[in-house]
Amino acid sequence: MQKLIFFLLICISFLGYAKSGNVYGVVKSQKGPLAFVNVFIEGTSHGVFTDQNGEFVIKSVPYGQYVLRAQLLGYTNYSAPLTVNSISVEVNPVLEESDNQIDEVVVSGTLKSISKSNSPVPVEVYSSEFFKKNPTTSIFESMANINGVRPQLNCNICNTGDIHINGLEGPYTMVLIDGMPIVSGLSTVYGLMGIPQSLINRVEVVKGPSSTLYGSEAVGGIINIITKSPQSAPQFSADVFGSTWGEINSDIGVKFKVKKAYSLVGINHFNYQNKVDNNDDGITDLALQDRISVFNKWSFDRKDNRLFTIAGRYLYEDRWGGELNWTPEFRGGDSIYGESIYTNRWELFGVYQLPLKEKVNFSFSANSHDQNSVYGTTEYIGNQDVLFGQLTYFKTIKKHDFTAGMAYRYTYYDDNSIATVQPSQIHLPGVFMQDQIQFSKQSTLLLGGRYDYNTNHGNVFSPRANYKWMSKSRKTILRFTAGNGFRVVNIFTEEHQAFTGTRELIIQEELKPEKSWNGNVNYVRKFLLKNDVFLSFDFTGFYTHFSNQILPDYSTDPNAIIYDNLDGYSVSKGLSLNTDFSFPNGLNLLMGATLMDVSFTEQEVTERQILTERFTATWGISYKLKKKGLTFDYTGNLYSPMLLPLLGDKDPRNPESPYWSLQNFQVTKKIKKSWEMYCSVKNILNFTPPANSIWGAHDPFEKRNNSETPGIDDKDPDDLGFDPAYMFAPNQGIRGNFGIRYTFKK
Repeated sequence: MQKLIFFLLICISFLGYAKSGNVYGVVKSQKGPLAFVNVFIEGTSHGVFTDQNGEFVIKSVPYGQYVLRAQLLGYTNYSAPLTVNSISVEVNPVLEESDNQIDEVVVSGTLKSISKSNSPVPVEVYSSEFFKKNPTTSIFESMANINGVRPQLNCNICNTGDIHINGLEGPYTMVLIDGMPIVSGLSTVYGLMGIPQSLINRVEVVKGPSSTLYGSEAVGGIINIITKSPQSAPQFSADVFGSTWGEINSDIGVKFKVKKAYSLVGINHFNYQNKVDNNDDGITDLALQDRISVFNKWSFDRKDNRLFTIAGRYLYEDRWGGELNWTPEFRGGDSIYGESIYTNRWELFGVYQLPLKEKVNFSFSANSHDQNSVYGTTEYIGNQDVLFGQLTYFKTIKKHDFTAGMAYRYTYYDDNSIATVQPSQIHLPGVFMQDQIQFSKQSTLLLGGRYDYNTNHGNVFSPRANYKWMSKSRKTILRFTAGNGFRVVNIFTEEHQAFTGTRELIIQEELKPEKSWNGNVNYVRKFLLKNDVFLSFDFTGFYTHFSNQILPDYSTDPNAIIYDNLDGYSVSKGLSLNTDFSFPNGLNLLMGATLMDVSFTEQEVTERQILTERFTATWGISYKLKKKGLTFDYTGNLYSPMLLPLLGDKDPRNPESPYWSLQNFQVTKKIKKSWEMYCSVKNILNFTPPANSIWGAHDPFEKRNNSETPGIDDKDPDDLGFDPAYMFAPNQGIRGNFGIRYTFKK
């Protein structure tokens, strides 16, 4: 009898086993396998996390019909019917990145590959998909949809500009390409143009002091443009679009392999030759441009997976703006006004991991920027050469993660302005070290210091401290940041208006370097609500205190721009909030707002800083109809009034800009796997600055104002002169865009 019972139990167990199976597979994104994804069967206790290779196995699932789900913060949720009717069932979920909150590998905060949530430095990450919502002709324009980051146009005629972070002027922002300090100094004005957007993998933004790792220019923050890897890039990609204004932009990318080397080639061409004058001031609303940029990146397979990449870029641009009847033969003359700029620029940069047991990387870059420009009769010829090399050593000892290095930067700069009596040659050797201390899985402290020796200004020490606390669920993160910065000015970069118009540039004395102290508090909270609704809040408070700050004085003399060190201090402070709201039905809301106060105090009198808004907001609302392959994107920004430079008390123009907003709507249609078509309307509200933004446009050489001949029509009775510096928003109004994308992957 006992043997019979034992036999029956064995049969029952076999029958139970035969009616259950294992569900296995690999969870991936478009970039590869995803680790630590929560994969589970809805309504049951069956669930696991993927391993480092994205693999998972859910064992002993009873036969039946289910719903399989996969979730990872920063990605859209996966949900699909599941039938278990055999011993093994394979399912390979593919997760799509959400547009902003990507918990992927970032490098900008610590020089090391680390996930965004684990980084003690708050880093905002924007994928290539984010920029496809509002395609632009340059990365400069793309920054307009990032909260707290504003592309500031500095000239109504040649349309040059720089990028402000949290109200700080463009020169306080360091722009990197693949972690290399490529765009700085002279190239800050024109070097942001021509980076092929089809080759951009993501953009990392750090707001606040980054001087410890990146040197003295990263006072306000950094923008790190990460290009695609030659190994993972598509074989061929193309993105071509045109506008109803006559703009044509083309991005081409090609990947190929030569033995153990992978190469990625990108070509960008932008052409605009249509003279538009909608405000009837006799001067082009948008500078005409012909730009070509060629980018090539190589990556090599090496023993033990050691890193070696090298990349180069060449840029040539011919742009001009001015009176509609201007032609090149009038360049530099005083009969027809025009601003003509020829830019020649090349860059070389890369990273090589030394063949040592310890991890030691050698990073290097070199670039040369030649500019031949004429602003009316004012000629500006500038040349800048920069060489950079850095050895970085990485070592982990128990709870301490050390990064140390030595860097050297050589900068040669020469121009024909009064600010440069003789060519400047600056040697900047430096050493740095940081220690990331992991007290626990929830608590991390990052301490760092950098010492540089500037041949013109002596010793510079830049300390930094970051602390991060994260809850066990990884849904709550709190960060504290503090550090200081040091910066030397470049007059062309600082005050492009000094070379356009008729204002005289006056430098009161030998300018001293600026110094600053900065503190940030960052709070992140993520929610996974019912029905797979994802919500996140990213809140930041920031404060920066400057001494020796160099600010332009427009008001003392309306015919001049006076430069001097501030006899006092200045402050930039504010609050910023980003939020991401994702619904499983394809609706995604990405919104941000920043409140800030940028002011300076001199002789106990505090004043607002010019060209700085108090409030800014950005948004991106997307809705996807996956079955029909349609995506709808509504993007925009809003800016509060800012103080504008006037030509003295007699200037009749408003001393403040109005509230203004640039809004765009786009429809994208996916055709099969490789093709996309998109159509958009930009600047829906058709907002443009006042028609009299260029004062004295009728008399740019001031011949009528200075003439004593009676009967000459003088439209400027107060003799204010010619000034295109009253600038806060683009002159380009409403327009339509149409584009086509093609991507081929093996």
